[in-house]
Amino acid sequence: MRKLSKTIISLVAVFFLLANNTLADKIKIGTEGAYPPWNSKDASGKLIGFEVELAQELCAIMKHECTIVEQDWDGMIPALLMRKFDAIMAGMSITEERLKTINFSQGYADEVASLAVMKGSSLANLQTVKSLSLSKKGGDVKKTLDQLKNALAGKTIGVQTGTIHQNFLESGDVGKVNVRKYKTQDEVNLDLAAGRIDAALAAAVAFTDYAAKSGKPVVLVGPTFSGGAFGNGVGVGIRKGDSSSTVGKRDAKILKDFNKAINTARKKGIISKLAIKHFGFDASM
Repeated sequence: MRKLSKTIISLVAVFFLLANNTLADKIKIGTEGAYPPWNSKDASGKLIGFEVELAQELCAIMKHECTIVEQDWDGMIPALLMRKFDAIMAGMSITEERLKTINFSQGYADEVASLAVMKGSSLANLQTVKSLSLSKKGGDVKKTLDQLKNALAGKTIGVQTGTIHQNFLESGDVGKVNVRKYKTQDEVNLDLAAGRIDAALAAAVAFTDYAAKSGKPVVLVGPTFSGGAFGNGVGVGIRKGDSSSTVGKRDAKILKDFNKAINTARKKGIISKLAIKHFGFDASM
């Protein structure tokens, strides 16, 4: 009888071990599907884009069975915390503010931001330094921000809600501007093209992608922005968890697996290749 009990206990332990491993091997990844070329949908509604393809490559490296699901941007982090999916790959920059709520993998791509206007706009000839890192201190940063304050005073600038771009505009670094918020980047682009806003702020590639696909004369102006409020690259968002609990250990393992997979994908040139395909340049970190 004692032997039978030990056998049953051993079988039960093996069952739960296999179940936990199977669960860990199945990962759901949330993306927006409305931020091309990072992530978007084709005519049939299929999710496509740089991050969709990168997610598939990372999952193959990790040997995880992955499902990529669509989630509105403004509900992205709440949905992750509610365990609707296990990771975020949605052009989400790694910022100190977000790190208070979730963990991030190492960065897999840089996302420089830019202002955009329509050709013929009074802002189309705005001259500043080519790139501005807000992580640096010095005269160039102050001088450029002062130039932007003068040029943008009283202007209406469109931005997707809940983004680093909104945070920057509302920080006061570029003075008093009228910030018009939109649910999606597509809505920002449409109002910019229609002349309902003076300018827009987003990832530079979001505007160049829109211009190329729509044929609209969108012009990037001012500097490209990085660092500071714009974060430290784009990474995979993962839940913070109690490492002593089963679910917390699983989240920690997922984070570790993504970091290892990103390293492998970088070394093999996979990230560079996908970035050049979708962005037209190597945005890998």
